[in-house]
Amino acid sequence: MKSPLTTLCYIEQDGKYLMLHRVSKKNDVNRDKWIGIGGHFEAGESPEECLLREAKEETGLTLTSWRFRGLVTFESEGVDQEYMCLYTADGFTGELAQCNEGVLEWVPKRELMRLNLWEGDKLFLRLLDEDAPFFSLKLVYRGDVLKYAALDGRELELFDICDETGEPTGRVTERSVAHTLGLMHRTAHIWIVRRSADGFEVLLQKRSSEKESYPLCYDTSAAGHVTAGDGYEETARRELSEELGLAAGPDELTYVGRFDSGDIIQEFGGKPFHDREIAAVYVYNGEKVRAEELVLQADEVDSVRWMDYRECLAHVEQGDPAFCVNPDGLRLVGKYFARVWPDIVCENA
Repeated sequence: MKSPLTTLCYIEQDGKYLMLHRVSKKNDVNRDKWIGIGGHFEAGESPEECLLREAKEETGLTLTSWRFRGLVTFESEGVDQEYMCLYTADGFTGELAQCNEGVLEWVPKRELMRLNLWEGDKLFLRLLDEDAPFFSLKLVYRGDVLKYAALDGRELELFDICDETGEPTGRVTERSVAHTLGLMHRTAHIWIVRRSADGFEVLLQKRSSEKESYPLCYDTSAAGHVTAGDGYEETARRELSEELGLAAGPDELTYVGRFDSGDIIQEFGGKPFHDREIAAVYVYNGEKVRAEELVLQADEVDSVRWMDYRECLAHVEQGDPAFCVNPDGLRLVGKYFARVWPDIVCENA
C-alpha cells in the first residue's frame, strides 16, 4: 500500500526547470503530462530523505540546495488522498541520467504553461514564480477536471474555459491562471437603467480601491465572472445581490446580447493581466432604485452614480481612463432601448 505522502521537486538552472514528460508507463495517472520529479515516501523516510532519494533515482543528480515551498493536498474520485511536499532545488552535482518514468527536459520557465500540465500545477507553478511564502494548497479533481481549489484555507474561483461562442469546452482553470494566460472565459454584465427627461440614464459603479484590476474606475452597474458549472443569468442575479444588495425577480432581468471583449493585455500592481471574455449583457429596470439605499459590497464597490447614457458612451468611446466600461456592452444597451423606447435618442448606439 502506497504512502499518502509524496514529494515533488522542480530543479532549476539558468532560468529553466527540469521537467519530466510522463510517457513511459501505459497505466500512469500522469500519462502524457509534464511534471517535476518526485514520488511516494518509503517507510520511515522524512520529506527531505524522500526528496533526495527520488531526485537521485529519477535524474541521477544529487541535490545540494533546496527549499520547501508548500504543502499540496490532492483529492480525486477513486484515488486515496495525497499530501505532497513541494520543493524547488537550485544546487546539485552529478550528470543527468535517463529516467524510466519518461523523458527529462530542461524547459524555460516562461514556456512552462504551453506544456500539457495539470490545471492545479499551473496554479502552484505561478505561486513559485511569484516567490510566494510557504503555502497550503488544496486541489480536488474529478478525472482530469479541477473541481475545487483553496489556497491557505480560502476557496479560489474556478472558471470554465470556453470557446469563442461562449460555450464551455470541458476544461476548468483557476481565475489567476485564466488572467495570466489569457484563456477565454465567461462573465455576466448587468446595467441598471431608468428613463430621464430626454433619454435614459445608467447606474455606474466605482470600483473599490482594493480591486486587482481597474481600481477606482467607473464600471458596469454590476458584473462578475461565471463560476465553473454556473450559467450567465444565475451569475447576473448573484452579482446584483452581492455587489448592490438587489434581489432580481424571475422576470426582472432582460437579456440584450453578448459581446467578445477581445484580447486585453494590461498590467496591475506589477503583474500582467491578460483578459479574454465572452460577456452576456442584461438590463434591470432602475425606476425604483435609489442609489443612496443600495447595500454596496465594500471590497468590490466604492460608490455608485447615475449618468446619462450618451454622456457615459462618450467618455467610454474617447478612452477616458476613469472608465473601464466595454463600449460593445454599452452599445448593446443603447440598441435595445432604441427599440423598446423609440421616442428616445441614443446617438452612436
